[in-house]
Amino acid sequence: MKKIVNFRKEPRPKACDLVAAWPGIGNLALIVTRYLREKLGAEEIGEIEPFTFFDPIGVMVKDNIVEEPQFPEGKFYYWHNPTGKKDILFFISDEQPTFKGYDLANFILDIAKKFKVQRIYTFAAAIAKIHHTELPKVWGVATDSSLINFLKKFEIVLRGKLQIAGLNGLLLGVARERGMEGICLLGEVPSYTTRIPNPKAALAVMKVLLKVLEIEIDLNDLAKIAEESDQQMKRLAAQAMGEYIDRYTRPIWPAPEDEEEFEEEEDEEDEED
Repeated sequence: MKKIVNFRKEPRPKACDLVAAWPGIGNLALIVTRYLREKLGAEEIGEIEPFTFFDPIGVMVKDNIVEEPQFPEGKFYYWHNPTGKKDILFFISDEQPTFKGYDLANFILDIAKKFKVQRIYTFAAAIAKIHHTELPKVWGVATDSSLINFLKKFEIVLRGKLQIAGLNGLLLGVARERGMEGICLLGEVPSYTTRIPNPKAALAVMKVLLKVLEIEIDLNDLAKIAEESDQQMKRLAAQAMGEYIDRYTRPIWPAPEDEEEFEEEEDEEDEED
């Protein structure tokens, strides 16, 4: 039987945090985690064998030939903090399992304990009644009250009651079940943009996260992507409004063609008189 995880390297940190992410609304969790990993230069150290947690439900066909079943990737990365503070263990997955999310969450936390993880961080989208031109706020939840007091030091909204779907939330629920510390930061996403990536909300979360982790990275690239996304959203909104007007409104004045026909009819009547 194959091992569930294959490590190329196994660092031995004195202490570290776990930053984990799966796909979700606005792709927020993956945008934040991948950007942080890339800017820190975290090294890939291992990956899980997906057979334990994923069951393919179909295959791709290319040139009429059926290809082999494809499985999503789930990889671990490691960053050593040169300041001597806590290192960071990353786990990033391409997909969430359909049925075995609880098993996967427990397995990730088993690995976290092996690496002496002291706190777990996840991210998610907070669906809010805001316009896409507004600056999104960041909400926060945690696994115990002492961490809530910690979050109050930062510009974080504490909403009290909400639901976090998928493994970006479930991982923290399992962490609480096992007595482990965890925090989830949620970026506000307009309710009408949930199906598209939202780097603007990811940027808001990233700014808070860096303060919480007490590390610094360059955010210029993410800020540029967020600005480009904002401009694209404005163009799409203008296009959608134009299509709405064309489809659901009618002019109260006659069209130019109608005016010409009306004038021709008048001329004919004048000739008959």
